[in-house]
Amino acid sequence: MASMLDGCTPWPEEFVDHYWAAGHWRGNTLDNLLRGWALQYGPRTALVHGASRLTYAQLNRRVDRMAAGFRGRGLRPGMRVVVQLPNVPEFVVTAFALMRAGLVPVFCPLSAREPEVPELVRAAQAVGYVGPSTHQDFDHTVMAAGIAARWPFLRRVFTYEAPGTESPYGGLTTDPSNCQYAPLGSLDAPPEPALPLGAGQVAFLLVSGAGVLVPRTHDDFAYQATAAARSISLTEDDVYLTALPADVDLALGAPGVIGALSAGATVVLADVTDPAVCLATLARERVTVTALTPDTARRWLDALSAAGPALSALRLAQIAGTPPDRATAERIGTALDCRVQQVFGTPEGLLTLTRPTDPDDPALATHGRPLSPDDQIRLVDADGAPVPDGTPGELLARGPHTIRGYYRAPDHDARTFTPDGYLRTGHLAHRTADGNLVVTGRRAGRT
Repeated sequence: MASMLDGCTPWPEEFVDHYWAAGHWRGNTLDNLLRGWALQYGPRTALVHGASRLTYAQLNRRVDRMAAGFRGRGLRPGMRVVVQLPNVPEFVVTAFALMRAGLVPVFCPLSAREPEVPELVRAAQAVGYVGPSTHQDFDHTVMAAGIAARWPFLRRVFTYEAPGTESPYGGLTTDPSNCQYAPLGSLDAPPEPALPLGAGQVAFLLVSGAGVLVPRTHDDFAYQATAAARSISLTEDDVYLTALPADVDLALGAPGVIGALSAGATVVLADVTDPAVCLATLARERVTVTALTPDTARRWLDALSAAGPALSALRLAQIAGTPPDRATAERIGTALDCRVQQVFGTPEGLLTLTRPTDPDDPALATHGRPLSPDDQIRLVDADGAPVPDGTPGELLARGPHTIRGYYRAPDHDARTFTPDGYLRTGHLAHRTADGNLVVTGRRAGRT
């Protein structure tokens, strides 16, 4: 296994050997998997956003050229780049291009402002920032300039402009703090030879609920996304709508964008949450699978009578929330004539979910079972002792897609991980008599 990014905690060697022997980890980087998908599904549609469409082959070519563009701007393997973009094709292209260039994307919620984004740049020691120049009347470029003035290691800012708008940066410019600015679209250069990247290396960093950085490796995330895709029998005939922000774990890999691409499916990106727009998109693109929060699901249901064309293609709606919202699940299953899958996940990697073949009771009222047969789950009381089935306890987990430590956060690691490597999630859960988990909320005093 290749050495991890400095400041990260690797899995113990005996676990690495077991995950390889079990076939969970395959030694392929996410960007190299995209190359294979492009060969396998080349002319099929990979991404849809409004009237825009990209085939798998086009997506891979754009990733190649943007990766070369990043390297041409002096960014080197191992450097971190904060990515704060809406659900647009540029998010997917940028994420894969950074990984292909050996860089580490740091996915930042689009809603984050001061002080979260500057702190994220500081914690990651990010040399680059990719974001919209403005979004919903907020000037991200001004924010980036302020961060560059505060943290001198931020030296490259790339701005995304929605189609039809003019970039304020017609070419590369430099501000008084010596930070360079350029349109994201200017990162277009002839492809370069592939870098020898290791699948055990960190692919990207997510933001945890406590605001610390979560390092996800190529091996662990590829396994999570593809296993989640298999769990719902995703195929190249499916159309997956990304309605949740694409920077969160569930929308990225449960199965999310990466899981859908692994199956040759079409990913439809929705960068607005307006129910009328999303429902029209479901009908127009004949979406078969999507993931929602309970609040979003209820808004969709309230607007359903005005949706127009029938949504008969939808076969599965994932509901991600705690506790399981049975009433909303039953309502959406009836109104949209589809199966409902309850899902609970964390940026750290734990993913537990019902299966489409489960009977109604567990499917509607529990979070099902862990994704991997090698996920290890404990439910413990305040003293760390196991609790019996039916009794609430804190949910602890370790497995082939659950991290062993945060990025450069040893004090947080000491509080959050047990000496034998279990993640203390801070969530309360109980196990039903038939072995399903019900996550009910956060434990008092845990963030």
